[in-house]
Amino acid sequence: MQKEQLEIVKNGQGFIAALDQSGGSTPAALALYGVSEDSYSGEEEMFDLVHEMRTRIVTSPAFNSDSILGAILFEQTMDRKVEGLFTPDYLWEKKGIVPFLKVDKGLAEEADGVQLMKPNPGLDELLKRANERHIFGTKMRSVIKEANPEGIKKVVDQQFEVGKQIIAAGLVPIIEPEVDINSKDKEKSEELLKQEILNHLDKLGENEPVMLKLSIPSVDNFYKELIEHPKVVRVVALSGGYTREKADEKLLANHGLIASFSRALSEGLSVSQSDEDYNKLLEESIKKIYEASIA
Repeated sequence: MQKEQLEIVKNGQGFIAALDQSGGSTPAALALYGVSEDSYSGEEEMFDLVHEMRTRIVTSPAFNSDSILGAILFEQTMDRKVEGLFTPDYLWEKKGIVPFLKVDKGLAEEADGVQLMKPNPGLDELLKRANERHIFGTKMRSVIKEANPEGIKKVVDQQFEVGKQIIAAGLVPIIEPEVDINSKDKEKSEELLKQEILNHLDKLGENEPVMLKLSIPSVDNFYKELIEHPKVVRVVALSGGYTREKADEKLLANHGLIASFSRALSEGLSVSQSDEDYNKLLEESIKKIYEASIA
């Protein structure tokens, strides 16, 4: 299964759907979906509702392997079921979509112009459970807000250190050092980031594959070296707060970079829509993201 999934992720045509909002971002995701905070009481009800939201997405006829290579899940989603199957098994067995898992515990306070990942002492146990749930790979996010060489080096060092821990557990890490799209020196941050990533890629062993999830660069095709690097399975792009239309437009200008959108994927979807209207809008969103990803 791992070999078949690796082939799909590495060479398939399509994009990675990001369905991994966690505790901090879930209320905002629900609000955009039309579910206000006064509709639920406490985390348990909140996560029940967000699972219903995600279930509606993944069970839609529009959500299929013709356009979607993989889907990134939140830990609670991994442990919940869709139509009687654990979500990763549903994705793979019913849809042919490769399951990934968000494994970070959120962001630390900003220092040196960046936000590192919070400590994650339970990662080994989570990776063990991920294997039991038939997860293929993982995702973890840091954020770069300023072109601070020291801060950016710390971000990339941490990402690859944790990435090696994930590889040792038999999973493929998606390394995600996001550059804030509103940063005043975004282009300079991307220059520093690319060099730091290349330094680490060149030190990886023969059997240490990684994926990269990056903000769409300011300079078109700026990440060509990363996309073509032999240690990189795939480079995917986050929407980073852009509208779907803007994210698709910028993605089109970057050959070989594919989408891994969250907000841009679910933009406009609402709990109050009929299934017909919902599925039609989701199909249109997926089609546009797919077209931008294969250009």
